[in-house]
Amino acid sequence: MFAIQEKQNKSTFTFLEFFAGSGLVTYALKNFFKAVWANDIDKKKSIVYKENNGSRNFNLDDVKNINGGNLPRVELSWASFPCQDLSLAGLSAGINGKRSGVVWEWLRVLDEMQHLPPILVAENVEGLMSSGGGNHYRVLHEALRSRGYKVGAIMLDAALWIPQSRPRIFVIAIKKGINIPSKLISESPTWLHTKSIIKVGNDLHDWIWWNMPVPPTRKKDLADIIEWDAPCDPEDTINKTISLINPRHFDKFISENILVAPGYKRTRNGKQVLELRFDGIAGCLRTPEGGSSRQYLVLKHEGKIKTRLLTVRETARLMGAPESYKFPGSYNDGYRAMGDAVAVPVARYLAKHLLANLATLNSDQALGGFYDNSRGTLQTII
Repeated sequence: MFAIQEKQNKSTFTFLEFFAGSGLVTYALKNFFKAVWANDIDKKKSIVYKENNGSRNFNLDDVKNINGGNLPRVELSWASFPCQDLSLAGLSAGINGKRSGVVWEWLRVLDEMQHLPPILVAENVEGLMSSGGGNHYRVLHEALRSRGYKVGAIMLDAALWIPQSRPRIFVIAIKKGINIPSKLISESPTWLHTKSIIKVGNDLHDWIWWNMPVPPTRKKDLADIIEWDAPCDPEDTINKTISLINPRHFDKFISENILVAPGYKRTRNGKQVLELRFDGIAGCLRTPEGGSSRQYLVLKHEGKIKTRLLTVRETARLMGAPESYKFPGSYNDGYRAMGDAVAVPVARYLAKHLLANLATLNSDQALGGFYDNSRGTLQTII
């Protein structure tokens, strides 16, 4: 006679993190997956990673030098591969470009492993789906299919959890043969799928419409995460910065109940301007490769209008990192560590509502388990 035992999500699942950067994914997934190996080529970001997540399992090296035969067996492999060649701000070299093309090195390493991980995640910008008419994604999709995976892509914007506009594509692949419960998938697009994703996904084989619950409404706006006691610019710099603001934007800032407005310096019609936004969220953080990529704040504080750059701690808060997260190095080092990262609550939500369930499914089905739709729980025959 069989007894039924409920299987709970465990933090003992393991994963490999490629292009790990400053370690926010490792931190976000820690209650669901343990990072047993992580890699990045950037020395400064590796210092941030090690300071916050330990150095034991971190490998500082070019992914081209990694031998998959030396990596442990895991449930998940995560790759936040470089976005420059897929970004609208980049040169649009695409997924075979010099920088974004290192995604193929990730797959080469996986091919060398004795056991392919049952779950893969590749994270990148929206251009992965939208640029090139979706052909950049199609190439990646077919590469994953050829390795025995079913695949689906979703878009998650960090603004659902934290006051930063940061839409990102998450490609989630699972080995064929693993039975996926109905609550994790849909027969048609959901809130997770943009027009670009729908256009591409409708034409592909072994495509999955992933599904997750809609998160609760975000409670914090940009003003709630500001370090109000941080030093501001000197008066002459403030006046110069204000002069770059469109007069209508400045009038709106002055006349309405707006405490802080973020903005980026841009060139419009040959003239430098500071474009502000008034929706209570910051623009997408970028890396400080030149002054124009750093985000400015215009604030009403102590009866005056002031300006300054975002602080490193504010960038950390905009990524959902804890107050205890450490940033050794310069201002630019800290800003870059966050600008290239994955927002913590986004990765955590994905792990909680999808990835950990898939890992448990893989574990249970390998042991002869099954999913009980009537109870909404995973069952194991013992």
